[in-house]
Amino acid sequence: MRDLFFLAFLAVFFLMGLRRPFLLVAVYAYIDIVSPQRLSYFLLNSIPISAIAFAAMVGAWLVIDDKKDCRFSARQALLLILLIWCGYTTATADFPVEALTKWNWVWKAIIAGIFLPLTLRTRLRIEAMTVFMILCASTIIINGGLKTALSGGGYGVLNLMVDNNSGLYEGSIISCVAISLIPLILWLSKHGTIFPPDDWRVKGFCYCLCLACLLMPIGTEARTGLVCIVILAGLMLVRSPRRFVYGPLMLLAALVSIPFLPASFTQRMQTIENHQGDESASTRVAVWMWTLDYVKTHPGGGGFDNYLQNSFTYFAQSEVGDGDAKRVERRLVTDKGRAYHSAYFEMLGEQGYFGFLLWALIHGICFIRTEMIRRMYAKRAGPDEAWVAPFALALQQGHIIYMIGSLFVGIAYQPFIFMMLALQIGLDTYLSRRRKAAARLDLNAAMNRTRGALA
Repeated sequence: MRDLFFLAFLAVFFLMGLRRPFLLVAVYAYIDIVSPQRLSYFLLNSIPISAIAFAAMVGAWLVIDDKKDCRFSARQALLLILLIWCGYTTATADFPVEALTKWNWVWKAIIAGIFLPLTLRTRLRIEAMTVFMILCASTIIINGGLKTALSGGGYGVLNLMVDNNSGLYEGSIISCVAISLIPLILWLSKHGTIFPPDDWRVKGFCYCLCLACLLMPIGTEARTGLVCIVILAGLMLVRSPRRFVYGPLMLLAALVSIPFLPASFTQRMQTIENHQGDESASTRVAVWMWTLDYVKTHPGGGGFDNYLQNSFTYFAQSEVGDGDAKRVERRLVTDKGRAYHSAYFEMLGEQGYFGFLLWALIHGICFIRTEMIRRMYAKRAGPDEAWVAPFALALQQGHIIYMIGSLFVGIAYQPFIFMMLALQIGLDTYLSRRRKAAARLDLNAAMNRTRGALA
């Protein structure tokens, strides 16, 4: 029954996309974020729906959609170079079979990041893409938030609709993504036009969704999520005119909530202070050190999943005994084939110095451009421009949270972040077109006044 529902839902969406091509972009976002094929028992598992959605999205744009306002930006060119470089490192990978498996979904994610800004040529489309990203992710977040509120969750215990612990269904990844979405959710509750922001139902849903986002790190017991919450609080306080009032209140709320948190959550969060006391954290540091040594001899990287060749030993420590007899015991541990658990080291190890610098340059330019947009439109209060600065700030804050969270999770190629980059590029090109159009109108008006004066 579930399979039939998903199949009917997607079929209706695809048919609607024949009339409104942008809906096929929304279908692609839904499939890449929610991955309904993982929720299906049989039908969707046997159909390459992601490839079909991608082909339909690009094909509809080429054949039907209006392309007069489309622009190709420098960041899209950098993404194209990154795609080519990833293809090269895949062809020369240390593990060709494993690298090809990862390449089969990474190239689509990067291509989508290049292509999507071409479709985001109006405010409505930019907002619609934002809404779909939030609603698609909320299908996982609401499920996890409710289960956390009812059962408390647990590390590796919270079931997010599927048993496949990958993509956004992995605890640390969904915790990072959930917190990074909160600024965009709050923006929609104030400046959205698709759903009226003055409707109490819209605001109520947005605030409840924010609460569900905050519950995700608790339910998954992901330390990355806690770090992201701290960063979110800091970013919001920096921009708040009443930071000295809200800051102590937020700290008080955090202290008051501690007794209500699961004991397993507080115990796991305490391992942040000492990475040697937790095997997962200890292996991450060891893998990072191995990666630095690897790129010294392989500056071009080793291709996707080249971490499979790592091998290292490290000291782990833990407390044993009770009461006065409690002592710290150090033991030597040997491990191999450990994943990077960091987007930065993932890029460095797999794509080498060039790929890493290219990736960092793309994210750095996006951050700088959103800050320039925010400052440029900060004091513009007109009905057509008042939404711009808050939206740029929300994108910037979400981007920062994601990038800091990715310090501890290997999410460099997640489709979600390429969609967020596409939103930033699309916003930039849309505003640039508007400014150029306004400048042309002003120039024409000035020329008409000059002709009138001369006549």
